[in-house]
Amino acid sequence: MEKRRRRYEMKKREMWRKVIWNSQQRGFQGQPPPPPPPAEIGGENFHMSRMQRLSATNPLRLVMNAGTRVASPSPYNAPAPSQHRQHRFFLIHFTTAILRLRCRHRRRLSTAILRCRFRFRFQLRLSTTLLRLLLRLAQPLLLPLKSYTNKFSLFLFLVHMIGAIGLVCFLVFKGIQGLLEAGEAQRKEKRLLKFFLPQVEVASLLSIILAFTWQKAMRMWPTLMVHFVLWGSFIFTLAAGILLICFQRPSTDGVGVVLIMFAIGNGLYSCWVTPRIKFCTKILIKSLEPVPKFGDLNHPTYLTLAAGFLWMSMWILAVIGAINFYFPPLVIIGLVLSMAWVTEVMRNVVNLTVSRVIGLYYLRGMQSSTQFCFQRALSVNLGSACLGSLFVPTIEVLRVVARALNLLEGEDEFMFCCAHCGLKIMDSIFKRGNGWAYVQIATYGKSFVKASQDTWELFEKREMETIVDSDMTSAICFLTGVCSGSICVIVIGAWTFTVYPNFTATLSLLSAYVGYLLTRIAMALPHACVSSYYVCYAENPDNRLFDKTIQERLNLMKTDRDVIVPTPRSVPSRFAR
Repeated sequence: MEKRRRRYEMKKREMWRKVIWNSQQRGFQGQPPPPPPPAEIGGENFHMSRMQRLSATNPLRLVMNAGTRVASPSPYNAPAPSQHRQHRFFLIHFTTAILRLRCRHRRRLSTAILRCRFRFRFQLRLSTTLLRLLLRLAQPLLLPLKSYTNKFSLFLFLVHMIGAIGLVCFLVFKGIQGLLEAGEAQRKEKRLLKFFLPQVEVASLLSIILAFTWQKAMRMWPTLMVHFVLWGSFIFTLAAGILLICFQRPSTDGVGVVLIMFAIGNGLYSCWVTPRIKFCTKILIKSLEPVPKFGDLNHPTYLTLAAGFLWMSMWILAVIGAINFYFPPLVIIGLVLSMAWVTEVMRNVVNLTVSRVIGLYYLRGMQSSTQFCFQRALSVNLGSACLGSLFVPTIEVLRVVARALNLLEGEDEFMFCCAHCGLKIMDSIFKRGNGWAYVQIATYGKSFVKASQDTWELFEKREMETIVDSDMTSAICFLTGVCSGSICVIVIGAWTFTVYPNFTATLSLLSAYVGYLLTRIAMALPHACVSSYYVCYAENPDNRLFDKTIQERLNLMKTDRDVIVPTPRSVPSRFAR
């Protein structure tokens, strides 16, 4: 029995070797199906009725139908008649050998063939899916160059990013080099890595947690959050300033005094804008209503904050490595300005994404793909985001300064004439570059200046410039960042003073800076929703998605039945001569 089993196994292996060899040499899969086999081969009966009872996935049925599952061969490459006979001979022997196998062997063969088919189909589907995903991700980048907006500012930002990445990598290398070399630089860097780096990383993580906390609370309890942000920023900033003064060090005293002065101004602003709070909360509640319809609307914020945290980690390592380079103060100032521009661009990318999703919902009644809008903001509209990130904060700050000067009254007419002239200039610049432009940039693909002009013309056409000019959503988002920065100062300042007091002032300022920047990225979502509501209402006030809140406010202002906080937007009559 043992000899017969071995002989049977040897014959089976030899048969399979011949079948595989001849199939590779002759390529019998591309040939037409062979004629039915004779009724008797090798002294054994071969019944075709067995083949008819086989299932469609049986390997025997697959082999016999191989000629019908592929395209017909070209007549120019047709084999000779002798090759046809050889192919039929090997096919007959192949099917006969399979019939001679035991049941378990047929099952194993069938399972192996099915596994090969499944793996092939899975790999084909996987490769096709990956190719489609790559094409979908690269689709916005394949647009012609003329489709991009503000190409010059986009070029400047890309050059800046290449230079910033190169400088950061070089400074990280210098930091590693100084850490490996013995001397004063090594002791400084070890001290920085031990008492400086952990605090910055904790400040980044804490600010991200606070950012999502503020955003979630703003979406759930907008009325409560408006009051909380106005007075919470005052309380937290005042507490941070008092804490730094209590450390009784010259550097911390200076930073503490600055924070206390800012807190006093914050409190005065909160008292001044109290009549606006009711209308602000109404608009905020109404503008946040479409957000639950888009479940993935916050995904760009997650990705942007993750990228911001990684870049912040590399950036702080570069700051540590700057002590081994020439002119460390100038290099660190350059890194700080670069970080401000990069994070502002990130915030505006989120702003453009949300503005396109919400704007198309209001104007077209369609639910856009958040992923596609995010890709478009990162490609086609990135130049406008870069240009707006440079000019909008600068214009806003100068406009606030000009307004503050015009609120003062004095006898020096020459000085106040200059202040009024500056206010007129800033108002003219503001009409050509403002934060309301991002809605039309995202929706229609306009350039930054064109979108700013068209948006302000819409506001003037609907007589909404007074309402828009007194909107406090931007101030609320700014003060939310101030809240996060003040909380980071309290936590990081107390921690640093406990472990290494010499870094207390530096780390307090840096933690406030990091907390503010990362929080503003997350607060771009409610800001973009409010902006989209105003701009889309000005474009089509009869849309059924809008209520009568803005129109009622306009009617009350026209009839002088609503209290309007005076905002200096023009030259007083006694100077207009």
